[in-house]
Amino acid sequence: IQLSGGNDGLNTIIPHRDEDYRKARPKLAIPTSDVIPLNESLGAHPALRPLDRLWDAQRFTIIQGVGYEKPNRSHFESMDIWHTCSSYRNRSRAGWLGRMFAESHGSSGADAPGIHLGSEPLPLALVEKSVPVPSIGSIDQFRWKSVRSASRGLMAPGSQSKEEPRDKASPAPEDLLGFVSSSTQAAIDASERIESALGQNHPDFPFPDTPLGQKLRAVARLILAGLQTSVYYVTLDGFDTHANQLTVHAGLLRQWSEALSAFHEAIIQGGQSDRVLALTFSEFGRRVAENASQGTDHGAAAPVYLSGPNFPKLLSGEAPNLTNLDNGDIRYCVDFRSVYRTLMEEWFGVASGGIIQGDFPKLALFS
Repeated sequence: IQLSGGNDGLNTIIPHRDEDYRKARPKLAIPTSDVIPLNESLGAHPALRPLDRLWDAQRFTIIQGVGYEKPNRSHFESMDIWHTCSSYRNRSRAGWLGRMFAESHGSSGADAPGIHLGSEPLPLALVEKSVPVPSIGSIDQFRWKSVRSASRGLMAPGSQSKEEPRDKASPAPEDLLGFVSSSTQAAIDASERIESALGQNHPDFPFPDTPLGQKLRAVARLILAGLQTSVYYVTLDGFDTHANQLTVHAGLLRQWSEALSAFHEAIIQGGQSDRVLALTFSEFGRRVAENASQGTDHGAAAPVYLSGPNFPKLLSGEAPNLTNLDNGDIRYCVDFRSVYRTLMEEWFGVASGGIIQGDFPKLALFS
């Protein structure tokens, strides 16, 4: 789950007893009486109340202070760094998940190794030219007749994006029609599997009627239908809270927490909880000090969130030290590539040496 725009980690997991927090944010600080206590000094934003059951059941963990050296404050450039595991100037045009698919999946298999659900362009993280990944605007708009046309050799343009392109080298969206048109018989087989999965009669669990809620509803349907796809990718936009942050941020966090809670409840009820993990991240956090527009500007390190299986502890990494900042930003203590390396090797069982370059130690995330 990509939180696009730069989620304010400091008002998500809150050092509410820290006087420096309140001094830096006289208008934006969340009152201690409103936060959900996590330990003696940290609390969660009140909009995260729907996640109560997950962290009470040890199915949620928060990795604090995640970032990278010499942080980049451009949305597109920082997101590219997160997507490719390389610096912006030396970035690969293949994403970390795409390279993982090539390492572990290749062109074989009846199911697509990854699926992107959303109207935005295919995320760079999923791009690898040898392993195409389909992008589906929404499950309800899926029409097998388009795929049948594609299998007969007809082409259709990619879906339109509401966002401006990253640059001229940005990957074009690989909609389901283009995915089949430009790929092998394996892609057609994968599309047939998606159609078959969507046609099955299986319980439809309640989800909030929000953009993220409906995306995660679709993901849950595909997982519970037995699709062997390894990664489902969705985005929630709007986190660039330069102004009027209190109301906007609360609404976005509520949408995320309600959708994520409903998703895991469906997965638990479907008996798949031990094989499904959700990673939630953003391209950067926000500055510690609020601005004059009752918002916050682009920052650096912030928490990353994992949910689904059992975790030994709720919090890892280091709580933000507001007296030891990096040019007004929270210093990172965990490189995001350590998170990726841990997930690749401990969750997917894929060697990360050929995918992530550099010395980024694994984290003790799992029980």
